[in-house]
Formats: sequence, C-alpha cells, structure tokens
Amino acid sequence: MKFILPFTLCIIISLSVFSQQVTISGKITDEHNKAIPFASIYIKNTTKGTSANSEGEYGLQLKPGTYDVQYKAVGYQQQNRKIELNKNQSINIVLQTETYQIGDVVVKAGSEDPAYAIIRKAIKKRKSHLNEVDAYTCEVYIKGLQKLLAAPKKFLGFDVQKATREMGLDSNRRGIVYLSESESKYSFMKPDKVHEELISSKVSGSNQAFSYNRASDIQVNFYQNIQNWGGLSLRPLVSPIADNAMFYYNYKYIGVTTENGETVDKIKVIPKRSYDACFQGYIYILEDSWRIYGLDLFITKKQNINFVDTLKVSEQFFPVNPQAWMPSSVKFEFTGGLLSFKIGGYFISVYKDYDLNPSLNKKQFNEVMRVTKGSNKKDSAYWANERPVPLTEEEKTDYTKKAVLAKKRESKQYLDSLDKENNKFSLPDLAYKNYRHANRYDHEYYNLDAILPSIRFNTVQGFNINYGASFSKQIDSTTNKYLVIGAKAGYGFSDHKLTGNVYAGVPAGSYNLGFNAGSEIVDLNNYTPISPLINSVYSLFERQNYEKLYQKQYVSVSASKRITGGWMASGYAEWADRKSLNNTSNYSFFNPGNREYTSNNPFTPAFGSPLFTDNQSFKVSVRTTYDFSDKYETYPTGRRYLPSKYPTIGLTYTKGIKSLFGSDVDYDLLTADISKSNINAGVFGQTSFFIGAGKFLNNNSVFYPDYKQFAGNQVLFTGTGINRFLLLNYYTYSTYTKYIEGHLEQNFSGFFLNKIPLIRKLKLQEIVDVNYLSTPTLKNYTELGVGVQYLGFRLMYGKSFNSGSNTNSAIRIGVSF
Repeated sequence: MKFILPFTLCIIISLSVFSQQVTISGKITDEHNKAIPFASIYIKNTTKGTSANSEGEYGLQLKPGTYDVQYKAVGYQQQNRKIELNKNQSINIVLQTETYQIGDVVVKAGSEDPAYAIIRKAIKKRKSHLNEVDAYTCEVYIKGLQKLLAAPKKFLGFDVQKATREMGLDSNRRGIVYLSESESKYSFMKPDKVHEELISSKVSGSNQAFSYNRASDIQVNFYQNIQNWGGLSLRPLVSPIADNAMFYYNYKYIGVTTENGETVDKIKVIPKRSYDACFQGYIYILEDSWRIYGLDLFITKKQNINFVDTLKVSEQFFPVNPQAWMPSSVKFEFTGGLLSFKIGGYFISVYKDYDLNPSLNKKQFNEVMRVTKGSNKKDSAYWANERPVPLTEEEKTDYTKKAVLAKKRESKQYLDSLDKENNKFSLPDLAYKNYRHANRYDHEYYNLDAILPSIRFNTVQGFNINYGASFSKQIDSTTNKYLVIGAKAGYGFSDHKLTGNVYAGVPAGSYNLGFNAGSEIVDLNNYTPISPLINSVYSLFERQNYEKLYQKQYVSVSASKRITGGWMASGYAEWADRKSLNNTSNYSFFNPGNREYTSNNPFTPAFGSPLFTDNQSFKVSVRTTYDFSDKYETYPTGRRYLPSKYPTIGLTYTKGIKSLFGSDVDYDLLTADISKSNINAGVFGQTSFFIGAGKFLNNNSVFYPDYKQFAGNQVLFTGTGINRFLLLNYYTYSTYTKYIEGHLEQNFSGFFLNKIPLIRKLKLQEIVDVNYLSTPTLKNYTELGVGVQYLGFRLMYGKSFNSGSNTNSAIRIGVSF
C-alpha cells in the first residue's frame, strides 16, 4: 500500500502533464501589415490545424512538443515555422504575396495559352480524383455570420429602426443578425452516403436554438461536373474542370511556383459568355498529379444568382496521405442587397483529424444527421477551449449582448408583455385579416378567421358566409406535437340554409388522429379544383358559375402513421347523408354578353335536374405510400424523414359498404400511382411526373360524389400540383369505371431564355407541361402547355387534343412555390 499510493500519484501527475494543452496564437498579415482573413494553419504531415478569423487572428491548442507549423493562404507564399512549444506562445506571421513565374513557358502570338494543356490534364484526371477515397471520417468546425450593412428607418410602414434595436443592432441599423458555430463528426462513403453528428452548437441570441450550419451544406466538390447549390441559382454551375468545361470557359496561364516541393500552376478561369452559369477567378493545379491545390472563385448577378449579388468560394487542400488530398478549409463570402437593404457575411468550415480507413457500416448512413439533446448547452468555457477559429471583438460583443437579450426573451414576463402587445383586438382589423390570440409561455393559440374573406357567392347559396375559429395547444414539446380543435359555421342568404362543422386533430403516440362532423355544402369534385373566391369573382363580374355543389351531413374519422422509413399508411371512414342541390340565386354585378347561369347539374346546364338522388353513404378508404427512402435526421424533437431520390408509389382502396348504417352505396375502387417532383436534369433544369390508374372492381351502386374525379381547370387562374390539368372540364369527365392519367412537367430553369439579352435579367424559367387522360368515355385526351415562370408565378399557354373532338386552347396564370 505504501508503494501503490506514490506510484498512483506519479501516474496521475504524468498523465496530467501529458494531457496538458498549450496554445500557439497570433496574427497573420501581409507585407503591408494588412490582415489576411481565414488563412490556414496546419501541423506538417498531419491533419491537425485551424483557420484564422476574419481579422487574421488564429489560435491552435497542442500538447507540449516540437512542431513544424505551416501557414498558408491562397495567393500567398507558404511559410513554415519550427516551434518548440512548452508554454503558450504568441507568434505573428507575415505572408508574402505569391509570385508566379512564367518560367520556361513561351507563349507565341496566335498559339494556344499553356493553361489549356494543364486544364485538359486536370479534366482527364478529374474522375480518378473524384473517386480516389472510398470512405472517410473527419471533424468539422463551421462558423456562420450574417450582417446587416444598411437599412432604412422604415419600410412600407414597418418600423425597421425598432425591430433592429430589439435585435441588438446599433442605432444606424447595422450589425450582426446571425452568428453561430458548430462542431460535427462527419462520415462519408461512396458514392454519396453521408452521416453527420452535431457535437456542439451555439447560436448568438438564443439559448434554445440549434445551429443550422451543416457540413454537408457547405461542402463543395469541384471534381464533380456541376455544382447544385439549391435555390442560389436556377441552373447548376459548371466546374472549371468539368468534362465539358472547354465549352464554357476560357483559361489564362498566370504562372508557376513551388510549395513543399510541389509545382503549382495558377490559372485564371474566365466564362466564355458572361451569362453562363460559370465561375470567375483562379484555380491552382498541381503538376504531375494534376489535382486541385486550391481555388478562389466567384459568381455575380451576371450569372443570374438569387438572394445575393456576389458569392465568393475559396477552398484549400492538403495531403492526408501521398495519394489523397482533402479539403482543409472551405469559405463562402457573400454580399447582396434589395431596395434599401444591404447584407454581407460568410460561412467557413475547417476540417481536421481525417481518417481515410474508417470502420463504417452502411446501415449507419440511414441516419443522415443526428442532433443530440444538450449539444446546444455547452458553456463558454467549453467553447473557449474547443473553438479553433478565434472570435473577433465584434463577435465577442455580439454573443455577450445577445445572451442578455435571449434570457430576457425567454422569460415569462417578456413573453406575457409580447402577447399583451400583439393580442390587441381590433374589429376593423378583423374585417380583412385573421386574429390570433397567443399565450406563448403556455404554447396556447386562439384563432379567428377574417370576416371579409369568409364572405363568398355562389348560385346555390347566393351570398354566404363560412366563418371559422380554432384552438391549438402544444401537448408535447419534445416532438412538437399539437392538439387542434376548430369549428366553422355557415349561412346562405339565398337558400337560407345554416351549416356548420367541428373538427379535431389529436396526436396519439405514433398516430395522428382526426375527427370531423357536421353539415357542409361542398364541391362535387373532391379535389375542389376551383376556389370559392375565384368562383365568386367569375360569378359576380362575368356571370359564370363554374362551381357545382351538394350538401352532406356527415361524421368522419381518420388515422395516419409512418410504418417504417418511407412507408406511410392512412385510413379514413365516413358516414354521410348526401343531397343534390339546385341554384337559388340569379344575382350578379354585371352581365356581359347577356349570359345565363348554368344549372348546378354539370350534365344538364340548361335546366336544373337533380344530379343524383338523395342517399346515404358509408365508406372506408385506406392508402399506403412508399418512397424507397430509409434516410432520416434525428433531432431532440424526433425523427424527420428525408425525401427519396426515387419515385413515390401509392396504392388506395376505397370500399362503399351497402346497408351499414343505412348506406345506399356498393362499390370497390382500387387506384395506384407513381410520382416524383424536381428530378435533377443537370443543365436542363428539373423534371416532375405523375402517373395514375384505377378501376372500379365493383360499381353496383355509385353516386356522382363517389366517382373518380380529376383536378381540371376552366378559368384563367389555375392551381398548383403536378397532377393538375390546364383545360379539363371540372366535372363532366369523372368516371365510375376505369381511367389512366399521366402528367409530365419540364422546368428548363432558364436554359433557353438566359441566352437572350435583356430577357435573361428577368430570370424566367421555361415550363413545358404534357397532361394525358383516358377513360371509356374520353379517349386519349391530351394537353400541351408551354409558358414561363417568374418568382413562383406562371403564365402558361395550353392546347388540348381529343380523339374525335375539336381542340381547345387558352391562357392560364398560376402560382407555384
């Protein structure tokens, strides 16, 4: 025992010394004493390193020892320092601007620039570099910052000055509006499997939020032919070393230099056409291996990008082993503006501790992202020790100031005062906008519909009101589930019918349950293809009543749940007493062309015979869909399943049950469909499609509301959805036998119009639609639509073709987001 105690103490002391961390820090500047932002600092022959901040300041924690430290930045000569590190040291570094020599290269007049030969070799090696690593893991630190650079005091009546002050900005409405940091463990396996685990997260101004920074979102790979950067650009951006890059780019040889015994060529990349989705800037190529050593590229408004005016991307690589170079850092910088608002900011990711031979299981990649509870609760001491990129003084101030604001915002006193201000009731306001009474602290919300939008007109009810109110309460904060209860009451001033219904949505474990009961006057087409507001406008101003209605008193229940992965299932049961209705109003504001309203029976427009006899119906319906997706993200609130790259298949069975609860219906309908939206078509935009087919296996007793109906359109304004027609009659082609329908949409994302001067500035997207329907009574009905889309608004020209009948054509306006 006398021996064990001293021996144990020696081990503890030795381990303490061995695990001691010391810091090397300083500032990196150029020869003019100007800070070099985001320079890289790495230990030679390792993947241990960091990045400087936006002011050139850096800090790197290491165990005591001797290190060869490399300081580098794109466009500057690398500097190496051998450092004996046994205590904290401050070392400032001056990097000289890199001088690229033309060397032995002779460029003769009229001859090809030598850059082209280098790029051809890089293109030839592109695929091998893309696939040289089968799998890897690494740790990623990401910092994101967005600043408001300028803003007006008021905008369209909104008090910008007050809002920015509450956000912690200065009196000139300038400052940081978003600052966050995160650390992740990132795993990759060919061809495209990724898994990311958020280790820590910090968001300035919020003690509860998780950072939206994700390594997969900020990763770029210029060995891929195109870069798909979400909503930033309508078109995918072409890499300077893509297989077809010579069609898009010109190249200029700048010179050559040597770093770490490697020969580096600097090449300027220039788009052949300023409007193409291409980059500008510089790319650095290693001779012999012909791989990317680094890049410094940018795109601007000329490339028709969205949200920002200029986006710069810089990436640096280092050798993890002699055969594989991996990114050491990636940085995005952006500036932009809209009207009087100007923004700017950056996102930077720093990679370290690569493992190119990890032990990975394919099944673990089903989970794409994991955010664990508590990852956003790390304290300041943790971040001071773990943060690889030092905070600037502005960032430190922002964290400190907004921590006070966050604590205040989360208090009951503040939330109650906010509710008191926002819950003020005004009857004039309720006339045109919804009213919401909130109790944010208890997560309870009361809602009243606006009055004027609830007033409508149709020829069955005349002027009518359909007014609603609802209540919602969060019953599980972990999974963010809400109880919803609501009611609606309606009255027709011409038919003098009083209607109303109550409904509820209740989460119950993994199920979502629904209940609905009441009396309603509803569209004969269960797609509700024309909105009551649009129908009101057409009726009152054009004397055209497209909407056809019937009354039902009903009780229904529903349930849905996720079986597993991309497999969903739902069920529905309804008992209804259904009555056919006739027009009761002949009123309109105007009567252009002395039109007469059509009857409420779409098959006898000239006179009002009942469409169907009064009946009772009891039906059950089950639907299941599968999208082949086993990918999901895990959050403290639960799983979020990700859409699949494969189509979704669906199967629906509906049974009308005879005699049960007095039911008059007797039928069996089986339908199947397959669909997929926004399939990436490269430079040709995106493709979407829907194919559906169905058959009544039994139609012994079927009434019109039970028919298979379709999403038609007969007015100028059309709805959205891939399975909608442009010109099809709302009601007359519904079927009680069998059908097949198909829809194909191609969004060319400006591929053609972007080549036309001036027009390209509008950022128009070309749309081509093809729709098809065939039933026993409607043979091979086909529509062709062409048009353009701008900021979600569509202008389409459609033409229909039908075997044995005349063609039809019309202009359509729609909204698509």
